[in-house]
Amino acid sequence: MKIIETGFKGLFAIEPAVFEDNRGYFFESWNKDKFSKAGLNENFLQDNQSLSGANVLRGLHFQLPPWEQGKLVRVITGAVIDVVVDLRKAEPTFGQHFKYKITAAEKNMLWIPPGFAHGFLTLEENTIFFYKCTQVYNRESETSIAWFDPDLNIDWGTTEPLVSEKDKVAPLFRDFKSPF
Repeated sequence: MKIIETGFKGLFAIEPAVFEDNRGYFFESWNKDKFSKAGLNENFLQDNQSLSGANVLRGLHFQLPPWEQGKLVRVITGAVIDVVVDLRKAEPTFGQHFKYKITAAEKNMLWIPPGFAHGFLTLEENTIFFYKCTQVYNRESETSIAWFDPDLNIDWGTTEPLVSEKDKVAPLFRDFKSPF
């Protein structure tokens, strides 16, 4: 398993060792010892999974303290453009975004520490997206930032994705006062 630094403190791309033969494949999607050796000593409390058609955009979502979540994300079927925005005021990458393509074929993953807004755009029909979270969901602490925010200037590769009503009216980054 390769755990790759991204240039954002604590944010890692992950490429598992995949063993394939004529029967199919096998890989470890989580190994506590290997993650601990990389400094990721996480305790996961909840798993989430979503199914989306092509050109669906979900995000940019996060939970406020004390319910902030770290997320290990991967794609089970399909492919996504995954985007995170650093909300941690003390980091030099505050307000910057990181974009990473995650596919079922590559079996790659992204570790997103607490303090990031997260979203993804599906690139294929029937994309199944999986989240392993360090905190349980708390509706009252859930919030978002507009996926189309002009200051963040994220190139999603589409101008008219299918988004939820909630995501259509998410606040702009400039109006967000970060508690991270």
